[in-house]
Amino acid sequence: MNKYIYIHGFGGSGLGVKASLFREQYRDTIICPSLSYVPALAIDTLKQLIEQMIDHATVTLIGSSLGGYYAIYLAEHYGLKAVLINPSTQPYDTLEKVLGSAYNYHDGSHFEWLGQHTRALREYEVNEITPQQYLVLLQTNDELLDYSVAQRKFEEATVIVEEGGNHSYENIESKFELIESFAHRSSFL
Repeated sequence: MNKYIYIHGFGGSGLGVKASLFREQYRDTIICPSLSYVPALAIDTLKQLIEQMIDHATVTLIGSSLGGYYAIYLAEHYGLKAVLINPSTQPYDTLEKVLGSAYNYHDGSHFEWLGQHTRALREYEVNEITPQQYLVLLQTNDELLDYSVAQRKFEEATVIVEEGGNHSYENIESKFELIESFAHRSSFL
């Protein structure tokens, strides 16, 4: 049985728009947790979920932005497939720009994003990936991240670059069939 874990991005939640679209599509085969903004807590939650599922299901991670960064670490740690949606590959740099008061996009609650949080992200950096484990979906008009950085990191993986779009990844629903195909195949390349 195939199961999915959707990993939201910075300031996101398991109740966000993208998570809701995935939940509607994959119904009882997906978990969309609302993760802590503290990297170690988020990773711990995800590890617990994976370890509860991995013995009786084929787990595919779906990570967006910072969630993509976490998905890379977890995919390599557990040997899982991962779908990365406009992934952050260097969040310890990009999130330096938002130090201080930040907020959750779903409920507007505030939290303090500190230098210690960006530094902690380095613990989860993966320099060498297993290319066949990844499907990378990028849009060129991502207003927060330079899509070409992820394109270079994953040059040997399956990468689909779509002109236009934005950081949220416009029309992600059009990729559901591709995501399912990737998750179900033993060899995707």
